Amino acid sequence: PELEEERNALILQSAANKKQLKDIEKKILETLSSSEGNILEDESAIKVLDSAKMMSNEITKKQQIAEKTELKIAESREGYRAIAKHSSVLFFSIADLANIDPMYQYSLTWFVNLYINSIHDSNKSKILEKRLRYLNDHFTYNLYCNICRSLFEKDKLLFSFLLCANLLLARKEIEYQELMFLLTGGVSLKSAEKNPDPTWLQDKSWEEICRASEFPAFRGLRQHFCEHIYEWREIYDSKEPHNAKFPAPMDKNLNELQKIIILRCLRPDKITPAITNYVTDKLGKKFVEPPPFDLTKSYLDSNCTIPLIFVLSPGADPMASLLKFANDKSMSGNKFQAISLGQGQGPIAAKMIKAAIEEGTWVCLQNCHLAVSWMPMLEKICEDFTSETCNPSFRLWLTSYPSSKFPVTILQNGVKMTNEPPTGLRLNLLQSYLTDPVSDPEFFKGCRGKELLFINEYDTIPFEAISYLTGECNYGGRVTDDWDRRLLLTMLADFYNLYIVENPHYKFSPSGNYFAPPKGTYEDYIEFIKKLPFTQHPEIFGLHENVDISKDLQQTKTLFESLLLTQGGSKQTGASGSTDQILLEITKDILNKLPSDFDIEMALQKYPVRYEESMNTVLVQEMERFNNLIITIRNTLRDLEKAIKGVVVMDSALEALSGSLLVGKVPEIWAKRSYPSLKPLGSYIIDFLARLNFLQEWYNSGKPCVFWLSGFFFTQAFLTGAMQNYARKYTTPIDLLGYEFEVIPSDTSDTSPEDGVYIHGLYLDGARWDRESGLLAEQYPKLLFDLMPIIWIKPTQKSQIIKSDAYVCPLYKTSERKGTLSTTGHSTNFVIAMLLKTNQPTQHWIKRGVALLCQLDD
Repeated sequence: PELEEERNALILQSAANKKQLKDIEKKILETLSSSEGNILEDESAIKVLDSAKMMSNEITKKQQIAEKTELKIAESREGYRAIAKHSSVLFFSIADLANIDPMYQYSLTWFVNLYINSIHDSNKSKILEKRLRYLNDHFTYNLYCNICRSLFEKDKLLFSFLLCANLLLARKEIEYQELMFLLTGGVSLKSAEKNPDPTWLQDKSWEEICRASEFPAFRGLRQHFCEHIYEWREIYDSKEPHNAKFPAPMDKNLNELQKIIILRCLRPDKITPAITNYVTDKLGKKFVEPPPFDLTKSYLDSNCTIPLIFVLSPGADPMASLLKFANDKSMSGNKFQAISLGQGQGPIAAKMIKAAIEEGTWVCLQNCHLAVSWMPMLEKICEDFTSETCNPSFRLWLTSYPSSKFPVTILQNGVKMTNEPPTGLRLNLLQSYLTDPVSDPEFFKGCRGKELLFINEYDTIPFEAISYLTGECNYGGRVTDDWDRRLLLTMLADFYNLYIVENPHYKFSPSGNYFAPPKGTYEDYIEFIKKLPFTQHPEIFGLHENVDISKDLQQTKTLFESLLLTQGGSKQTGASGSTDQILLEITKDILNKLPSDFDIEMALQKYPVRYEESMNTVLVQEMERFNNLIITIRNTLRDLEKAIKGVVVMDSALEALSGSLLVGKVPEIWAKRSYPSLKPLGSYIIDFLARLNFLQEWYNSGKPCVFWLSGFFFTQAFLTGAMQNYARKYTTPIDLLGYEFEVIPSDTSDTSPEDGVYIHGLYLDGARWDRESGLLAEQYPKLLFDLMPIIWIKPTQKSQIIKSDAYVCPLYKTSERKGTLSTTGHSTNFVIAMLLKTNQPTQHWIKRGVALLCQLDD
């Protein structure tokens, strides 16, 4: 600051000196022009010229000193350029967070103020290098703590890694192309070489390894993998592959980020601990340990002109802690007013704020997301806050779920906080028992009394009534999905049954860690909860151990997808050249693979509408649907090619298309016209071409013996067609028919069934199919999906369908397992419920979450 003041003074002095020189020049010219006769004889003119010369010399000397001083100041300022670069990297890291959640908004003013605080609060040193290091470290961590306060738990590690990666990119310690490969797994439509060992190595993993081998740092990886397959298998089988040593020479040749890339290929479920280790190694342990929620700290960072914003999440209500805090600050009673926003509440809230500004009290506006139309007025009210007009004690508290309509200026300048509900069984139970109404002694005692009143009305305990009340009324009303409600009722049956009353040793899980505590006081129950395991095993929910892998894979997927949102497509450059070249390669590759449109007129001639064969109509309709998608893909890619070459303007739709292609994502414009799919771009195109080939083979060779169910655009139409054929063959009303399902212990068939259809291509999630016994069985470790053999779908009279020893298994198009009702009345994801034979109670598979899927995510 002192140097800056000196520099500003020099600028002013320099300007004054130049003005004086100009005045002197003007005076000399005036003297010369007004002088009459010989100027050497004009004494007054000579005096003026002498004084002008002396003043000019003096000013020139001053100017030279000023220039030297300015050079010295510039040199000193240059020493701080490194921290300016560092700070700009930090600012652009937080600027991109708004792409993840609209509430993650931060202004440059807020950022600069935080930086000024670090200048004052960081350690001082006269040695410039030390001073810069202290300032860098303090500001980076101060920013991390302030940002973490406003992030949801799921995004805190993401932010740590984003900071770390951007700082390393700025220092040129890592390559941007390698970082993008870590996030996307690469974009390629080429078929990989043969998998060296399909018994344990997934095709997806091998394809990613092949794509990674194209980078200079990974040259020879593919060959090394084939030659040292058993050593790589040890990494795959390791319980902690992120800490395992890689086979030589890869362990020494690769840096830490490159090792995480290989881990992504082999064991993506362990990416989270690997990234945690990476950030710890590069930035320090404190950057992976977010500070706990501290309302006092947030309050101290605010003032009467800066609102405090609680960003809400399901299950979290900050009002209890806010009321307690207000009480601690002597702002309870009339000094704290709260209103829940909604229709007509805006003007009342405005009056409350106006009164509070004058009186110096607190106002809390709850659920701002429900008053979208009033948000511009709130923004104007907050813009008018000034330290002169607001009482220093006044505070405005706001609560809102994430909303894109929430005023950006309030978000950017306000103090944002997230306070999420606890995770895990132990912490959730503890929170329930430590908060109202359960923590109220009178309520706690009253619960037992009410139960006795209810139960005494019956001769036996009415478990069915209690189960209905809890499962269908209390919880069921909030659960709209029928399959989720089935799971809820099944889980409640473990707690509402006669055994829990008669058997004092009744356990809720096979391990015996969870059981009903003996009768006791409120304090006894609190102590019992505190002794429960801190992290719960999947068995308590009736799930298989593999579910931990599924959970970790989902975490990795969410992490990478969110990180991709912070990466602008314009940054992307590849080893093969610029962004434009990469895009041209991708578009050319896809266009070359796309076949011609199906000839619908020829298809109608070859497969005309026939009463006894509904499948002809199914084929033609499928061709029409796929034609729409082929045309969309072809036209958009051709337009993109033209835009890259400068023939047409690159509009926002083409920008979005190019951005998706660069990160290996299916473009939104395709997804709107497509069948449901969660696959990345490369896998999506391969799957799309396989579907087109399936229809082409059907057209060329006639109706197949076994149908690839996953290959249909509109699966329900195919199933209805099979049922229509049966109904017309046996002249049976279609509304009296249902389906029977028989799993055939074979993967191929040369003949079609007499009635119904053979289908293949389904995957079993949550269980496997034992081909020897023909029954559902437990999954093998690490194998999350099992490819089903042929299934015979037989239309039959509903009255003849036997369900007693079968598990009713839902079939979905994707692993998302949720959809919306389409215009046809069908779900966009759920297809049908199939019956699968089992020798275990069906409740076992319901708790396992067993379902059939038409396609996987990779």
